[in-house]
Parts: sequence; structure tokens; C-alpha cells
Amino acid sequence: MTATIFQILGGLALFLLAMEMMTDGLKNAAGRHLRHLLGSWTRTPVRGLAAGFLITGIVQSSGAVTVATIGFVNAGLLGLSQSLGVIFGSNIGTTMTAWLVSLVGFGFNIEAFALPLLALGMGLKLATNNTRSEALGQALAGFALFFLGLSILKTSLESLTAGIDSQTLIDTGYGLPMFILIGFLATVLTQSSSAALAIVLTAAAGGLIPLNSAAAAVIGANLGSTSTAALSALKATANARRLAIGHILFNAATGVIALLILPVMLWVVALMARWLELDANVAVSLALFHTLFNVLGALLMLPFTPHFARFLGRLFRSKEEDNAEPRHLDNTLVATPELAVAAVDEEMKRLIGLIRGLLRVCLDREDLKPAQIQPKADACRSLNSAIVDYVSRVRAEKMHPSTVDALTLSIRTCRYLMEATDLAEELLKLKVAKDQPGMSRLSDALERYIDTLRTLVAADEPLPVTVDEAETIYHQLKSELLAMIVRRDIATTDGEQILDTLSSVRRLMDQWHKALAWQPVSSFLNGDQEAALSNPQ
Repeated sequence: MTATIFQILGGLALFLLAMEMMTDGLKNAAGRHLRHLLGSWTRTPVRGLAAGFLITGIVQSSGAVTVATIGFVNAGLLGLSQSLGVIFGSNIGTTMTAWLVSLVGFGFNIEAFALPLLALGMGLKLATNNTRSEALGQALAGFALFFLGLSILKTSLESLTAGIDSQTLIDTGYGLPMFILIGFLATVLTQSSSAALAIVLTAAAGGLIPLNSAAAAVIGANLGSTSTAALSALKATANARRLAIGHILFNAATGVIALLILPVMLWVVALMARWLELDANVAVSLALFHTLFNVLGALLMLPFTPHFARFLGRLFRSKEEDNAEPRHLDNTLVATPELAVAAVDEEMKRLIGLIRGLLRVCLDREDLKPAQIQPKADACRSLNSAIVDYVSRVRAEKMHPSTVDALTLSIRTCRYLMEATDLAEELLKLKVAKDQPGMSRLSDALERYIDTLRTLVAADEPLPVTVDEAETIYHQLKSELLAMIVRRDIATTDGEQILDTLSSVRRLMDQWHKALAWQPVSSFLNGDQEAALSNPQ
């Protein structure tokens, strides 16, 4: 018994190693093509589903595709609706493992083709210096080890079955929930639904568990596959956490539906197996069942993807996301310019305040990384775009000239503020430059420059004198840096990077200074009224 258990563990270890080799090899061999497919061919949930299915089928790892999708969501390259489609497709793609196990693992002499394939794969990996060929060799070797590990699992489980009365497991009275838990835990512990499915299929094929219990374990393995997404999203953006929750809810809903209609699904599976003239064995039936309930779940959820995405969008709301939402831009006011401009004024005040806060954080907080300011910057960009879009929809017919002037200034100021937001990261680079080797002689001047920038950021109106002071310090720093490069007191590359940073910060403050000249519409209207009173017609 002990030797058999160690054989099972060894077969499982070999299987997991094979899956890792296959996944890494295929990902490296396909290279940027898979990333391009996932990043650009997902414009709709349906196309996302197709991309998720295809990539998971190729790399044989739904976990890898899920983690990659979360990475794209984290970077803002994929929206929630698109990424949900990828997750649905990935769930279908992972059924390819069950088909490999059921059709190849139980229908052929595994060693007869696995060992030559292993030799071919390792030969290709060792005999070439081409990165893609090495990756392909690794994938082929992993493919061979996949079936060798499966062979060990099958043999050891058959040996275990021979020594145990199968009724002991069938009549325990634990019921289907216990097998769901077993499938779930097997996937969580191995971090591979493929490994859990291989165990379930080989156990069922060996007569260790009946078909309905094995189907329940497959449902549990499907639910356990969400653990990878949950772990990957723990420290990710709010959108990535929403995607992880969406993955869990989708798999849970799919599993509940499959469990509720389990007898019907197994009956349909039996009909389909006879219709497709597949070998009537338990492994093929389970592969069919796994595919059927994942396809059914995707078909049921796909039409509701936009609604599902909106529901998830209300979860994990961050302060930055709330700030990014306009609070005063009422679409019913666009037909009445006099009311619409007042709403624009309020949002412009909020926008200037948000960007001032962003710049202050960049100047004042130590050891701040660019990724940490990204949510604040994105909120500023989002609100900025909302204001510009709203102004473009305000009806211009019979608009008072002063209102036109005020809205024109608002649009111009939005452009200044957008560029200031995009350049905010340069303030972090400037603070890092201050502590670089060889910059000690300029540290006092840089500190004075940063203090001057703090004064400009805190101002509520343009400060020409302070701007002139900042300009003087900038030219002093630039001259000193150029002299240091000539004297080789600092590496040319480092010096040029710091010069670029100084130039960008100078541009940022120029845009910010221009933005401070913004005035609300009321100032324009009051100015016109005063002018009318002083110059009566």
C-alpha cells in the first residue's frame, strides 16, 4: 500500500512537471503571437471567448491564461467585458486536457510513443541554439512526460483498486458534496486543474469511483481552478479583483447548474458518446461531461456579459474611481448652455484640485513608485476627458459670447492639465536624480528647485515671480549638468537622462502655470456686467 501511494505521488509530481514544461515551452515558442492575440483580438466578449479557448488549448494551462488576462486588466489594456469573455473561453479550453487523457492516455500503449517523443524533444532542445526551437523541444519533452506521468498514475491507481473493495468508497454515504470538495482541494493543492482532472479520470477509469461521483469531482476541480485567479489578484487593481470575483462566480454558477441537472447531463453525455461513436469508457464520458457543462455555462453567461461587467464594476470601488466619475455634468443640461457651464465650472474646480493633489503627492512623499500614482493619474485623465466630451455636446446656438470664451478657456485648460498629468511621473524621477552618485554638488540647487515647485503647485493663481525663480534655477542646473558631463563627473547617459527629466518638469510647470489662469464662467459674466454698467449704451 505504501509503495503504491508513493507511486501515485511520483506520477502526480511527474505530471505537474510535464504540465509546467509544456506550458512554458509552448508560451516561449509562440512568443509575442499569443500576447498579441490576447491583447488585441478581444474587442468583444465573443472574440475574447474565442481567444481564451484557443490560447488555453495551445498552452494547456487555464491558470497561465487567467494570470495573463489579469495582467492585461491590471495594465488597462483589457476592459472587464473583454476579459470576462477570455475567462469563459479559457474554461472551455481547459477541457482539452481531459480529452488528451481520455483518448490518448487510455487508448494507446503510452510508452510506445512517449519515450521516442521524449528523446526527440530533448534532442531538439540540446542540439539547437535557436530559442524558439529549444522552447519547442521543451514542449515536446513535456508532452511526453505528461503521458508517462499519466501512465504511472493509471498503473498505481489500478493497483490500489485491486486491493480495495470499490463498494467501500461508493457506499460511504458521503455523497456528491464530498467528491466536489475532493476535486476542489486537489486543484487548490496542486494549483493545476489538469492534474486534478487526470487523477479523477484515472480513478474513474480504474473503477475506484463511479461516474456520477467522478462528475462531481470534475465540477469541484473546475471551481478550484479559480484559486489561481484569486491569488493573482490579491494585490492587483480593483478591475483585476473584479475579474477574479467574476471568474469565481462564473465557475460557481456553472458548477451549481451542472450539479442540479447532473442526471440529465450524464444521460445527454451517454447519448452523445453513442452518437459520436466514441469508446464507451468512463474517461471519455467525463471528458464529454467536462466540455458540455463548460460550453453550457459560457453560452448561458455570454449574452449577459455587459450586465455582469456592470455588476462587478460596482465592487471594490476605490477613492480614485469615485473621483474619476463626474458629479455635476448632467446630460439634461446640455441644451441649456447657461446651466451647463455652471456644471462645467464645478467639475473644473474638482479637476484642478485632483491634479494639485497628484503633483503634491509626487513632490512630498518619499520612495513613491510610478505604479503607485497610476490610479490617481488615471482618475484625473478620466475626469478630464469627461469634461471635454461634455463641453463638446453643449449646444452653441445663441450662446452668449462670454460663455463661449469661458468654455474655450475650460477646453484649453483641460489640455494644459492633461499634459501636466502625463508628466507627473517626471517629478518622481527628479527626486531620484537628486540622490544619484555624483549629484551631491547639485543637491542644494535641486532642493531649492523642488521647494519652488511646491510653491507653484500649492498656488491658487499664477505666480509670475515664482515662475521666474524656477526658470533661473532650471538654467543654473542645466549649465552645471552640462559642465559635469564635459568634465566626466557624471556618466553621459545619466547626465542626459537627468537633463531630459529637468526639461519635462519645466514643461509640466509651464502647463500647470497656464492652467491656473482658468476662471469660472461667473467671472466672465460679472466682468461683462461691470463693463456694461461702466459703459452704458
